[in-house]
Amino acid sequence: MMAGNPSGFDLFIIGGGINGCGIARDAAGRGLSVGLAEMNDLASGTSSASTKLIHGGLRYLEYFEFRLVRESLREREVLLRMSPHIARPMRFVLPCRNDMHFAGGTPASRFLGAVMPWTRHRRPDWVIRLGLFLYDHLGGRKILPGTRTLDLSRDPAGEPLKAGYLKAYEYSDCWVEDARLVVLNARDAAARGAEVMPRTRVVSVRREGGFWQIGLKSGDLQWQVQARMLVNAGGPWVGEINRDILGSDSCKTVRLVRGSHIVTRRLYTHDRCYFFQGGDGRIIFLIPFEDDFTLIGTTEEEHATPENPPTCTEEETRYLLDFVSQYLKRPVTSDEIVWNYSGLRPLYDDGTRSATAATRDYVLKTDDAGGVPLLTVIGGKISTYRKLAEAALGEIAPRLGNTAGPWTANAHLPGGDFPVDGASSLVDDLCRDYGFLDIFWARRLVRTYGTDARRILGQAQGSVDLGQDFGATITAAELLWAVQREWVQCAEDFLWRRTRLGLRLSGQELEKADAFIRQARAELPEMSPVLPDE
Repeated sequence: MMAGNPSGFDLFIIGGGINGCGIARDAAGRGLSVGLAEMNDLASGTSSASTKLIHGGLRYLEYFEFRLVRESLREREVLLRMSPHIARPMRFVLPCRNDMHFAGGTPASRFLGAVMPWTRHRRPDWVIRLGLFLYDHLGGRKILPGTRTLDLSRDPAGEPLKAGYLKAYEYSDCWVEDARLVVLNARDAAARGAEVMPRTRVVSVRREGGFWQIGLKSGDLQWQVQARMLVNAGGPWVGEINRDILGSDSCKTVRLVRGSHIVTRRLYTHDRCYFFQGGDGRIIFLIPFEDDFTLIGTTEEEHATPENPPTCTEEETRYLLDFVSQYLKRPVTSDEIVWNYSGLRPLYDDGTRSATAATRDYVLKTDDAGGVPLLTVIGGKISTYRKLAEAALGEIAPRLGNTAGPWTANAHLPGGDFPVDGASSLVDDLCRDYGFLDIFWARRLVRTYGTDARRILGQAQGSVDLGQDFGATITAAELLWAVQREWVQCAEDFLWRRTRLGLRLSGQELEKADAFIRQARAELPEMSPVLPDE
């Protein structure tokens, strides 16, 4: 905090999603004093409702967004190295057949249809292969394997598909535990001195005396802080924050697009993902999820206001089921759905008619009125959050007289201090040193906490040493860690954001976990953020 002012910050950030927490981490690591307020739990909006991919965006090539695709592709391997516990490589299977059609609304398809009329209703094999060639080479790939061709009559990837799909292309992208990515950025920011305040609402802001005067409210408590610069990283709420709190009309540049997903029981046995193309120009992913399930998504529908919570509608559910059933031998039915979720993407409104065509790039807007600067963050995608944060600091640092340079590309997130290919060794070591762990339990701990798993297990000689068992390998020791170091305040925080173990618990088990968490939280000192990392 600023010298001589215990309630002041160099930088104050509104919004505890991936962009806000990414900026907080970068800024704190450059020596700036940082405060961050999130009106709900961390990652409670868009950042926990993604398709959970770190990807270049293969379909964005059809819209000629080469810079965005290149940056996203490069970030895949940066994020793999800095967080190998929560991010991992995946292979995607793109099935082809002779009657594949162009998505007629894209610039690339319109161009090809104009210069080569015979392709207007078909997506030739060479077009797909050209796109994958660019995908392989735009980002300077070093870790991930390149594209290969599959014979679906021989490869296990062909087994779930209908007859007629004889060939596929298999390419690389990456998976990430999206909400954990947010929390780990917040933890690292806090370890570097940032004050992270979930469930804290910004109720007022004004420029006064060369500072932002910021009114905060959490429960029955209200207080005020001041900052030299303010960042609006409110995600879907960025427009409402500008309009209702800041008195700006820049919300007109925000376009909300709802993306819904469904989760079913596991639909196939291998560990690869599918990239399915639809006749409407959309694409759908099928992704192995939490070992025993399959994630299907996403839709893209216009959404009027964040004040109406996004939900997966019956129409969207039917769309997803029908879409994937066009490809699979066995149609997927609603009876197989175990969960659904929906989130809002706050896209920059670039004037395109289609939500599918709207840019996924980010826009940073600065306002230096009165010498008290404001930065508004619009758009972006989880794949490029780190680069967005660097770009934001490119605007922030000069205004605050900070000369420290970028640093996050080579700094691991908490628990990620091991090689990209080292997760299996960590699992084996845990099973060796803690004989009561089975493979599922050890792998889950590594995928969630990485090297921090040992800090949770401590000196335990048996599962009884970890305290109460809440089911699905959840113990009191893990819940205490989540309360003390990850801002967990209720079962929903832990079961649906810090983990996805809500898929595995009964209602009674959930209630027991919730009661334990609330009691543990009540025993923490008032307004305590998290315990410092040792």
